[in-house]
Amino acid sequence: MIAPGLAGVEAQLWLWLIAMIRPGAAFLAAPVFGTRAVPVQLRLVLSLALGMAALNSVTITMPEGGVASFGGVLLVAGEVLTGLAIGFALQIGYSAAFVAGEVISNAMGLGFASMSDPQSGMSSPVVGTFLSVLATFLLFAMNGHLMLIAFIVKSYEAIPPGTMLSNDAVYSLVLFGGTLFGAGLTIALPVGFALILIQIVMAMLARSAPSLNLFSVGLPAALICGLILLAMAAPVMSDAIMDALNLGLDQAQIMAGDK
Repeated sequence: MIAPGLAGVEAQLWLWLIAMIRPGAAFLAAPVFGTRAVPVQLRLVLSLALGMAALNSVTITMPEGGVASFGGVLLVAGEVLTGLAIGFALQIGYSAAFVAGEVISNAMGLGFASMSDPQSGMSSPVVGTFLSVLATFLLFAMNGHLMLIAFIVKSYEAIPPGTMLSNDAVYSLVLFGGTLFGAGLTIALPVGFALILIQIVMAMLARSAPSLNLFSVGLPAALICGLILLAMAAPVMSDAIMDALNLGLDQAQIMAGDK
């Protein structure tokens, strides 16, 4: 038997549990928050804190049969999809740096060289890892993590628990996914275009002097020129990465129903 003073604790705990599903799903799909380096306990604490703050702006009505009922399953599914959509929108803008790293690595001849990526925990090209770390610093510098948290909290007002995402919002997210490759190529354009010119020059040399060992000359030249070009084009590439992150934040704001 529950003590009279604790009669409403169970209902409040269920409300907190429902409120923390959306932030937890958003952090799982979002960059930085969803990495293996961030402990699950920390994500749970942040999700609970945001869920408790969101309860001040919206009233959550639990289904009559509880979470185990059909209405409860729909409620949880809607919260999970909304959170994943918000976090995944920012992840698309963040992943443009990986696309740029793939393009530059292949042009430099470093497509075979890979290292552990702290974002995904898997192997990725070394240039992609460098650009992902740069994108992480830029995301924090522009307060992107705070903007994402603000979008999650505001989404409870536009999309109350129990309400599904509109078809227009889902369609806009699908269309935004097509901009990933364009943003990645824009980031890689300063270095990638110059490396392509170097490859053309190496091909002309190999054509004019067939006895020339292209691998012993072309690969070191591409590596040296690629490193120099990366150092020279770092400010321009940083601006392009920030533009991609801004696009991701704008799309996350649209998915949150705040725009």
